[in-house]
Amino acid sequence: MRAIICGYYGKGNAGDEALLVSLLQMLPKKVTPIVLSANPDETSKRYGVESCDRRSAFPILEAMRKSQFFIWGGGSLMQDATSFASPFYYAGLMALAQQKGLKTIAWAQGIGPLKRRITQAMTKKVLQKCVAIGVRDRASAILLADWNLPVTIAPDPVWALEAKPVKGLWDLPAPRVAVNLRSHPQLTPKRLATLTQALIDFQKATNTCILLVPFQASQDLAIAGSIAEQLKGDTHIISLDDPRELKGLFRGVEMTIGMRLHSLIMAAAEECRCFALSYDPKVSRLMEEIEIPGWELETIPDDPNVISTAWLEHYANGEPLSRDRIQSLVDRALIHREVLVKACL
Repeated sequence: MRAIICGYYGKGNAGDEALLVSLLQMLPKKVTPIVLSANPDETSKRYGVESCDRRSAFPILEAMRKSQFFIWGGGSLMQDATSFASPFYYAGLMALAQQKGLKTIAWAQGIGPLKRRITQAMTKKVLQKCVAIGVRDRASAILLADWNLPVTIAPDPVWALEAKPVKGLWDLPAPRVAVNLRSHPQLTPKRLATLTQALIDFQKATNTCILLVPFQASQDLAIAGSIAEQLKGDTHIISLDDPRELKGLFRGVEMTIGMRLHSLIMAAAEECRCFALSYDPKVSRLMEEIEIPGWELETIPDDPNVISTAWLEHYANGEPLSRDRIQSLVDRALIHREVLVKACL
């Protein structure tokens, strides 16, 4: 059997690539994946799967002709907060797959925000025809319950992603603190300057090795470079292509200051203390669900001393998630595998 895997793949976003690897890890062995990707050659080479261009109609139609399943891969695909066009693309492909008789699965989704009636209606319509729906947070489950749709809820699949060791990591000075920032309208130049000064003060007080970890080069790397130029102590920019290595990186880190959802999930899963800077409701939901301290970007203090003091307090006295709680999250994340197994019977 063949399944088309549709998501934000081949765009160089490590969080979405981690979701793809998690999905491939959980997909029943009897199902052969065909991944829609912005860089199909790279996707095929990296993961050993068949892949076709997500923007090319004829290869997609051919993939549908020879497939029995269509799977929305994990992530916040159906949201109109950052892109009005994105939900039309994903809903359009799923509707086409349903028209052609494929069984459709919404897997490990974070639904919303959906601010427009048209995107709400599209999402509801295609989900009503799915053979299985899985979400990764309570807010999504509540929304779908309001639509009278049956849904399975489980933690983000990346909790259960297999981590791999990072060559040379343990040769870097310890202790280590990881930092992930991404470009965003709310991360204004003034706020970035304030955070950078707070990080300078924090490194001076702790004598830590700062690892700047871009998750998407197009949005994270320039910020990492800017911060690296200003830090006085031991600092390294760590860019990794393999999501399993990226998760493994956090095994050697004492604390993570992160904006991106999956920087925080990977770090927390590897028993690393976390401090969040939230730019999106999905990050705020994670902060609430596993009690991560932090701020919404728009409420970050203007005084770098207040920020560095909060970081120092968490570095000195904060606690990572317990191993039992991590194992519980991993076990429950594997429910997403059961969704695939049952849907593909």
